[in-house]
Amino acid sequence: MEAVNAIGRRKAAVARVIVTEGTGKIVINKRDLENYFPSSILQYIVKQPLNTLEVADKYDIRVNLDGGGYKGQSEAVRLGIARALVKINPEDKPALRAQGFMTRDPRVVERKKPGQPGARKKFQFSKR
Repeated sequence: MEAVNAIGRRKAAVARVIVTEGTGKIVINKRDLENYFPSSILQYIVKQPLNTLEVADKYDIRVNLDGGGYKGQSEAVRLGIARALVKINPEDKPALRAQGFMTRDPRVVERKKPGQPGARKKFQFSKR
């Protein structure tokens, strides 16, 4: 099996994922998963598609992560891994979709509008 590429996005985070056959090593921006995401919850989010298909120790994963915060980054990696696993074996798609790992979460920050302090907030109204 040659390397399989996929992209995962969430909010402002972009994860470029490269999956190769290996021993289950996950490297993000040239750092170990445990080093990059010290929180066990975020590590769990990243590993969810692998654990769902029970292939956690079958593939090595390299990730190039950019933008966003740590929660958005972890969910972007999850989507990228899920998409790469489906490229490797299309029969896995229904199992991953049932868990919600194949859906790109479209929610992003709304832009600030001119003439007001934020996206929705208005300046205080003064009658006089």
